Amino acid sequence: MQIAHARRTVNHMVHYQARLDATFAALSDVTRRGVLEQLGGSDASITDLAQRFDMTLTGMKKHVSILEQAGLVTTEKVGRVRTCKLGLRRLEEEAAWIEQHRQLWSARFDALDKLVEHLKSKENANERSKKR
Repeated sequence: MQIAHARRTVNHMVHYQARLDATFAALSDVTRRGVLEQLGGSDASITDLAQRFDMTLTGMKKHVSILEQAGLVTTEKVGRVRTCKLGLRRLEEEAAWIEQHRQLWSARFDALDKLVEHLKSKENANERSKKR
């Protein structure tokens, strides 16, 4: 029973990590972020996106494919036109991951600030004692 639970936990973590990796990899490219912004306003064909970003159809298809694999974009082909739209997936897990790490770094910087203040006050006390 414990082993089965551990496997589910590990599988969940692997799936979670793979999902984060796919999302952050997709968002790491300026063109793909631009495509998401564009699709936030309205759906667009791959041809329209390629023209807007001044790139080849093949290049845009690769970008859209990466966004689609991450669940950020969906496509639908009607006739010869492949239309892209924002995916249904939200970025809650990614936002939670970022927030968790923001809090971690914030706590570290707060601790560093306290240490610096402590060292400054200690230094000031030493200077005062030397002047006496």
